[in-house]
Amino acid sequence: MTDAADVAFMCSALALARRGLGRVWPNPAVGCVLVRDGSVVGRGWTQPGGRPHAETDALARAGAAARGATAFVTLEPCDHFGVTSPCSLALIEAGVARVVVAVEDPDPRVNGRGIARLQAAGIEVSLGACREEAKALNEGFFLRITHGRPLVTLKLATSLDGRIATATGDSKWITGERARAAAHLLRAEHDAILVGSGTALADDAALTCRLPGMADRSPVRVVADGRLRIGLDAALVRTARAVPTWVLTTRGGVESGDPHEAKRAALMSAGVAVLEVVCGTDGRLEPGAMVAALAARGITRLMIEGGGDLAAAFVRAGLVDHIAWFHAPKLLGGDALPAVGGLSLQRVADAPAFHLRWAEPVGKDSVADLWRAN
Repeated sequence: MTDAADVAFMCSALALARRGLGRVWPNPAVGCVLVRDGSVVGRGWTQPGGRPHAETDALARAGAAARGATAFVTLEPCDHFGVTSPCSLALIEAGVARVVVAVEDPDPRVNGRGIARLQAAGIEVSLGACREEAKALNEGFFLRITHGRPLVTLKLATSLDGRIATATGDSKWITGERARAAAHLLRAEHDAILVGSGTALADDAALTCRLPGMADRSPVRVVADGRLRIGLDAALVRTARAVPTWVLTTRGGVESGDPHEAKRAALMSAGVAVLEVVCGTDGRLEPGAMVAALAARGITRLMIEGGGDLAAAFVRAGLVDHIAWFHAPKLLGGDALPAVGGLSLQRVADAPAFHLRWAEPVGKDSVADLWRAN
């Protein structure tokens, strides 16, 4: 049985780890708390860009007080030499007496080796405190390592009947200011945000995090645009040098007489990264190919913000892990635009299922947190 004190200190480490979400990819968001004689002597978390790691950060803050301490780490300490030496070695050299690890690291460069190195050095290792919470926090990192794709969150802001705009396309604003602020906080906790080309054209949104003091927490903006319809004067393109912007489009090239080559070149000249992915038999970009391309560039947490056809494509592909559903106490009716396009279901029993983790009011609206039913 896990000791209650271990759980309490690990919960503190998890809270620290959460600070790194959206800022540390392709690295995991890790937290570390150093405790000696019942008192915290050092705290750390993975810093923006992935360096320094949480353990190194905590050890630097603790200094000499780390000797004889217990380290609570939300993920197995790394054990490979890269930009820096491994955290397992740093903990050994600092003289910690015990390490409590929430969950093993599936990265083949680590995967038990960090724990083994600590044990070989005579350090007591306890494994499993807050395991499920730690796995949930870094599920995007785990999915990228084990399945070659990021965690996918579908963010919906709808009326009670699941609509995102009236029949005329008017959508400002369905939800209120507090709900929109909560959605911006979600953006800050994701590595990238994905919209379809139709949404990019209709809204010309900046897709940044506009909360006070959090402008630097804006995710990579990604547009699924198989036909390269986005204009060079679009807000996403004009600001591409300030906030990273990627466009996913179909494969092609000069050698195949690709008619979009000039547009590709113009977008890249504006600072946009153009990523070519495969399309399905219907000519649309394949969701699986899109997430694979994003994972290959390091993305671990992806949020989809629109529109309905893109959302439906990811749902049909079984690639939606999490739904953050903001809904306003309004009805827009059957002629309004749905948040999720057609799924071609014949039976209710075939509907993709999600389970509700929690729901709460946010201003005059409410938000529900749903996860895929395994």
